[in-house]
Amino acid sequence: MSTIIARSAESVHWYQQDGSPQYTVKAKDGSDRPTTLRDARKMNLVPSVTTVMKIAAKPGLDVWKNEQLLLAAMTLPRKPEETEKEFIARIVADSKETGKQAAEKGTRIHESIERWYAGDRNVEHADTAKAFEISVFEHFKTHPDHKWRTEISFSSPLGFGGKVDLHSTEGLGIVVDAKTKDFGPDDKVDAYDEMLMQLSAYRHGLGIPHARCANVFASRTHPGLIRIVEWSEEELAKGWEMFQCLLRFWKIKSNFGV
Repeated sequence: MSTIIARSAESVHWYQQDGSPQYTVKAKDGSDRPTTLRDARKMNLVPSVTTVMKIAAKPGLDVWKNEQLLLAAMTLPRKPEETEKEFIARIVADSKETGKQAAEKGTRIHESIERWYAGDRNVEHADTAKAFEISVFEHFKTHPDHKWRTEISFSSPLGFGGKVDLHSTEGLGIVVDAKTKDFGPDDKVDAYDEMLMQLSAYRHGLGIPHARCANVFASRTHPGLIRIVEWSEEELAKGWEMFQCLLRFWKIKSNFGV
């Protein structure tokens, strides 16, 4: 799901014209290495939606990162003989470790949800996966035999691609992006512009431009707790306009296909 495959938040992803992922290429020594912008130009690849959106600020994520940095600074004792530069470096490393652990747990939860939709009930986070499926079913009021597809990749003629967590083409369609987050029953769960743009681009890339779209949040701290934020058609239309502007800017900035 949104990071069901272990996908680093800092990584850049590329797709072939037929929608197949091209995350790596062969290095001269025969090993796999990450695909670069130079490779993409030569191979006529397209960037992922999330790669394009990296050029935009992410206020919510920035706030979280700053909070982790401050917490590390408040709780880490300074070692004897440790220079100020060394202490700062250790604080930064410690704050990043918190994010790394959260991302790893989120990946395992996503894997459980994906396998659950594939019919596997022997998953690590079964409570969350089951609650996720039930919540989506109840929110969208779908038929029990509703056909869902998970982790489907695409390439758009407009020059972008992606891999979608969960979607359906029945009716006008439904597109779901799964997120993991630390929250409890009384906590408010916010969705941000980058999530809106991502879903807007996904539905266009999948060829279902009028699909209903929602971010489904699974709690990392409270197994089985799910929150759903569905975007309105007006918001999705705005998100699509925003993404197209970013895509144009990204192509010009990267000297890619312009």
